[in-house]
Amino acid sequence: MSPTLTIVLIIVVLVVIAAIVYGVQAGRRKKLQSTFGPEYDRVVADTGSRTEAEKELRERERRHAELELKALSPESQARYSAAWEEVQIQFVDSPSEAVDTADELVTRLMAERGYPTGEYDERLGILSVAHANTLQNYRDAHEISERNKGGSASTEDLRQALVHYRALFADLLGTDPVSTSSSTATTESVPDEAPAPAPRTAADNDAAATDTSR
Repeated sequence: MSPTLTIVLIIVVLVVIAAIVYGVQAGRRKKLQSTFGPEYDRVVADTGSRTEAEKELRERERRHAELELKALSPESQARYSAAWEEVQIQFVDSPSEAVDTADELVTRLMAERGYPTGEYDERLGILSVAHANTLQNYRDAHEISERNKGGSASTEDLRQALVHYRALFADLLGTDPVSTSSSTATTESVPDEAPAPAPRTAADNDAAATDTSR
């Protein structure tokens, strides 16, 4: 084999290897973008590096896969739905307290599903794997809740916080947490209904996220 032909073959092999590596990386990137949605771009912006961002997101998937997540029984779903209706009723007379109760209820639901409820950033990271579509709602609700503790949140802010909490709550619960029998006063006090959860249940979301992380 001539030296020229050898060089050509080496170049061809290197090109093929590079194409394979690029294809694998592109496939992994597409999967991460599909799993995390807008959270993917947020982490890229925060880290300033796509490589570092993807490393962080894969680590989130790894931690999520280690969780022993549980689906709620119909009885638990009904209990949480009733508790949410009480939060909306509470909002009529005590908006500030209702937001605090909503935060506690969401945290309790997370714990029952098997999610960690420690540091706020840890919660965000784990939730982003299977609940990326409602993660910004949680961020917005938390931000208003923190301002509420300092006495700088208006009643309209508190109403928005409750709507945001409801979006994540519904996503975690896997059903619409507000029944059609809610009182008129309650629905008028919180008129902006958060998007209903997707037809997939929360358990389906968690299972799919676990599969993609493998």
